[in-house]
Amino acid sequence: MSLALAWSGGKDSALALHALRAAGREPRALLTTVTEGVERISIHGVRRELLHAQAAALGIELVEVRIPLPCPNERYEAAMEQALSEPPLDAVEEVAFGDLFLEDIRAYREERLAPTGRRALFPVWGRDTRELAQEFVRSFRAIVATVDPRFLDASFAGRAYDAAFLNDLPPRVDPCGENGEFHTFVHDGPIFDRPLTVETGEVVTRDGFVYADILPVAQAAA
Repeated sequence: MSLALAWSGGKDSALALHALRAAGREPRALLTTVTEGVERISIHGVRRELLHAQAAALGIELVEVRIPLPCPNERYEAAMEQALSEPPLDAVEEVAFGDLFLEDIRAYREERLAPTGRRALFPVWGRDTRELAQEFVRSFRAIVATVDPRFLDASFAGRAYDAAFLNDLPPRVDPCGENGEFHTFVHDGPIFDRPLTVETGEVVTRDGFVYADILPVAQAAA
């Protein structure tokens, strides 16, 4: 069966792709929502050019679903339905997601896909998030792009998502941030043909969230 992968640029979608490839499955396309005007990955706040760099290093076609800010749920759903009706997504039979344990989110995804005749796939569903986080930091490199200050201090924004970060997390924060406590940007790991060279820029608070601006670093010519 052909499939697409919902891609946020963060660790959970990276782990989902890693699991898919380990099972011999290669997505036909990545599906990402991008917020118009700011030109960044929705919710994560990562620059669109870095999204494109990820897709190029993964060797997978990227489909961007552009949504306004703010975006009513009806507009989001209409935009997703439109994307699924056009090439290359019109040919896929499954859409994979990196969700871990939120039953309501899983049910919503399954419900929205059912009328299109497609199946939702969850490659890392039910994994222990502490074990999964430790597995990730052994093989991947990521930066914390967004923090919800209701759960986590703003100083965590812009940090490397590594063993030290996990050790410093308050006990009530899920180590994978599955409750929305934080979001990440993955720039190296076994799923990529090459690492992305990035650095952390300005950290700002906007609309109740703390964002670290992750910047591409131009590599000097050899």
